[in-house]
Amino acid sequence: MKHPVFNGEVRPAGHDDLSTVLHMVAALAAYHGDVATVTADQLSCYIEGADPWVRILLAEEHGRALGYVALTPWSQMQFGLRGMDMHHLFVEPEARNRGVGRALIAASERAARDAGCHYLSVGTHPENRLAQDIYRGMGFEQLDPPGPRFRIALASAS
Repeated sequence: MKHPVFNGEVRPAGHDDLSTVLHMVAALAAYHGDVATVTADQLSCYIEGADPWVRILLAEEHGRALGYVALTPWSQMQFGLRGMDMHHLFVEPEARNRGVGRALIAASERAARDAGCHYLSVGTHPENRLAQDIYRGMGFEQLDPPGPRFRIALASAS
C-alpha cells in the first residue's frame, strides 16, 4: 500500500506544544524500553527562555503533529567547530513512510546551518538499519564509535 506523501510543515515547538511533545517523548522512550520521566515544567525550561538548552522542531500536517526532532549543541573546541546533534527523532507510527522523518532531518540541517554549525550529528541503535540507511542516503557519513565514555551524577542538577 502506498502512503501519502508528507505535505505539511516543520516548525519550532512552543509553549502550546508541550503536551504534544511530552506524548511523543514518552512514545520514543517506550520504543527504546525506557519510561520518560520529564515533566511539562522541565520541558518548558529546556525549550523556552533566553537561552534554550534544546531546540524542538515539530512536523505538522493539517494542524496535527506527526513527529519531532530535538536538537542539542555540540562542540569540538580543539578544532574550532560548532555542531548540533539530533538527540531525538520520532515519527508517529501512522505517519511513517511518508517523508516526515526526512523533512525533520532536512529542517535540522537548516537549523544547524542557520546557527553557524559546521556539522549535524545523530546516533542510532546499532540494530536500527533502516535509520542508518536513511542517514547514509541523505549524505551522512558513518563515524567510528568513540569511547570509552564516563559520567558522574551531579547533586546540584535539578
